[in-house]
Formats: sequence, C-alpha cells, structure tokens
Amino acid sequence: MTDRLPALFISHGAPSLPLEDCPARDFLSTLAGRLPRPRAIVVMSAHYEAASVHVGASARPETVHDFRGFPAQLYEMTYPAPGDPALATRIAALLRDAGIKASEEPGRGLDHGIWNPLTLIYPQADIPVVPLSILPQEDGRTHYRIGAALAPLRDEGVLLIGSGSMTHNLRRFFGGSYGLTSPEEPFARQFADWVAERVAAGDLETLLTPPEDWPLGRENHPTDDHILPLPFALGAAGTPLTGTRWHASTNYGILAMDVLALGL
Repeated sequence: MTDRLPALFISHGAPSLPLEDCPARDFLSTLAGRLPRPRAIVVMSAHYEAASVHVGASARPETVHDFRGFPAQLYEMTYPAPGDPALATRIAALLRDAGIKASEEPGRGLDHGIWNPLTLIYPQADIPVVPLSILPQEDGRTHYRIGAALAPLRDEGVLLIGSGSMTHNLRRFFGGSYGLTSPEEPFARQFADWVAERVAAGDLETLLTPPEDWPLGRENHPTDDHILPLPFALGAAGTPLTGTRWHASTNYGILAMDVLALGL
C-alpha cells in the first residue's frame, strides 16, 4: 500500500528562486526527503487563472517562462517532467462529481508557480505533473471544495500542492528598495505566524473567511490570487484540519516563504 501523502502549501517566491542563495531554496531542496515518493503531482498554481477549473492535460507540458526582466540563465531553464492525461481526466471527473465545473486543457504548460519549486524538490523531473487553475473571481470556500474533491488522490500516491505565497504585496515591493536579504517587515511575519497558528489550532472556519477579515490580510494580499492555493490545500487535507509549518523564512523583506504540511 502506498503511504498517504500530506497536502502542501508552498510559497514559490520570485521566479529567480532556483538561483537564489536563501533558506527557502535550501529547504525546498531537502523537502523530497520528508515525503514518500509520489506517483504524480498535482499543483494548483496562483499563476494559472481561469473562469472555471482547468486541468492541464498535456502529455509533455512545456516549461513556461511567464515573467520578464530576470537573468538570462532563468530563461534557459526547463523542467521536462511528463504530464498525466489520464490523471487529468480523472481529476476533472472528480470535480464534476462534486458539482464543480471543470475541463481539461491539453495545451497547458508548467508556469513558474509550478516548475520553480519542483526544480528544487524533484530536480530529476521524472514524476508526472498536472497543473490546476485557480478561480480568481471565487472565494476560499470554493477552492476548499476543489481540494476536498481531490483529497482521495492522496491515498493513491498523488501529491497535492497549493503553490502561492504566504505574503504577496508586490505593490509594496515595487514601491520600496528591497533586496533578497532585506530585514523582514513585521507585517509580513506577523501575518505568516498568524496563519501557522490557525493551522496548528485546527481553526478551519477562520481560515475560510475572506482575507480582508484576517489580521493584516489586505496588507499582505491586496489581491487573492496568491493565497487561494491555501484553501485548496486545506481542502485536500481533509477534516478535522491538522497540519504544521515545515518552513518559515522571508525573501525581499516582504515575501514570507513559509511551507505548510497539512493532513498529517
């Protein structure tokens, strides 16, 4: 029998994360050692937006360099993991069975919210990867339902990951003078610690309220896109909510790079 995998929330950081000398990169490089080897990986990425749930169904998903202004070396990087069209079809069916509109997207590649962390976690790129979209017009409870519908896959050797950012105020970033090792802003760490505390307490109901109701919520997430993968991971974890923070650090002063392991 396959060991049951946790659901993960991973802060994927800037596109340049694989090139950066920082604690988050070091941690992600060791993460695979904490997990049973999955037979496939499903990633809900903050950078894959759709009006209804789209499931990447390419047999050979391309590496998408969905960013500008970064070092040339980054644009030469590829993550040639195979896809899993059969798993994509199953995911879409599980979602439709749960009353959630879903469709397969055969041409979808792997954006940096997916290949950035996976390059560090599974550098061999030999595990099939299936991308999953967020619904930016929907709330956390909807994303929780998506995760809950896919939770049975964890018993089948499938690793479910929500890839976003624990904090993501890029307006503040571009308005300041932050470097990779800038001192962390208290508003970012306080928010990240609050989320970790709610997870440790099993306080699912609070975590499913809108981010504007969270302490420092809008200071850290002016938009919801990078926090929506969190309720997906919470749904994939099952009930009652259990989980812990496996990593906490901050890049560029305001990007909390926390990683949560859920459903342990």
